[in-house]
Amino acid sequence: MKQYYVRDLKSNMEIIDFFMVRSISVRIGTNKKQYLDLRLSDKTGEVNGKKWDVVEAEMPALSAIKEGDIIKVKAQVSEWQGAPQLRILKIRPASAQDGLVAGDFIKAAPEPSEEMHAYLVAAAESMRDEDFRRIALKLLTDNKQRLLYYPAAAKNHHAEYGGLLWHMKRMLMAGRSLCRVYDLLDEDLVMTGVIIHDMEKLNEIDADENGAASGYSTRGQLLGHIVQGVTMIDELCKELGVPEEKALVLEHMVLSHHYEPDFGSPKKPMFPEAEVLHYLDILDARMYDMEEALIGLQPGNFSERVRTLDGRKVYRPSFAPEILPADEA
Repeated sequence: MKQYYVRDLKSNMEIIDFFMVRSISVRIGTNKKQYLDLRLSDKTGEVNGKKWDVVEAEMPALSAIKEGDIIKVKAQVSEWQGAPQLRILKIRPASAQDGLVAGDFIKAAPEPSEEMHAYLVAAAESMRDEDFRRIALKLLTDNKQRLLYYPAAAKNHHAEYGGLLWHMKRMLMAGRSLCRVYDLLDEDLVMTGVIIHDMEKLNEIDADENGAASGYSTRGQLLGHIVQGVTMIDELCKELGVPEEKALVLEHMVLSHHYEPDFGSPKKPMFPEAEVLHYLDILDARMYDMEEALIGLQPGNFSERVRTLDGRKVYRPSFAPEILPADEA
């Protein structure tokens, strides 16, 4: 049975528990000795682990451990750069007798992937603009199998099974509501922007069918999902015979949705729907990070500092309802 979840790890704890291996490699330290570097996870998050001073006699057993394996570790919890880190003392693969299932170690979006995908398809089918409808439906249909499990990031917000769909769905829900408030917005264009803006993360991130990202593809590292997305939309619009102006507008939405050059956008949004897309994207990311920080936090307390929120602590007022993990809600 699992006892300690990643979200509950604190410095100076000593634990004996199970985790899933997300990445594993042998490295050489500054002292010229080998050490094992691991990224471990359960359904609440990920944690880095180190087994220091690995000797040659340990290598055959350690080399047999692969990504996706469930392992049992004895470790001391410390802190590194503001995050928990495991100093692993003992490690072994889990056995059938341990009675564990992979689902206990996979962080997932709180809604079934098929239902989220169906919501996005229904929204696309409701579009009145034929060109935008065809683009959105083709992307959702052609990429369905990977969308069902793909994360929206290798780390940070929505880095979970079905995370990309969850990110898109909540952005779409918020975007449709904003279109009721700001009637200058073209709702079909906003919805299409949401559906296309991160679609090339499917080819930027390397992820397995458990929704676990192992890093970035060669194209992802050299180009990134923004450049890949602009190229994809250009080619798709030509294939579908979409007018050039519509293609350019969609390409601009992908190009500008990170807003700043430092974050990959060489152009800032130049029309209302592109501006709204950026803020929908950043709002959903911020709400995800705050929600994660509040899980299990007692009333009247602050969370630990959250790196993705510029090191801010998140406060839970004494009158606020408790936020539970998706599997306990």
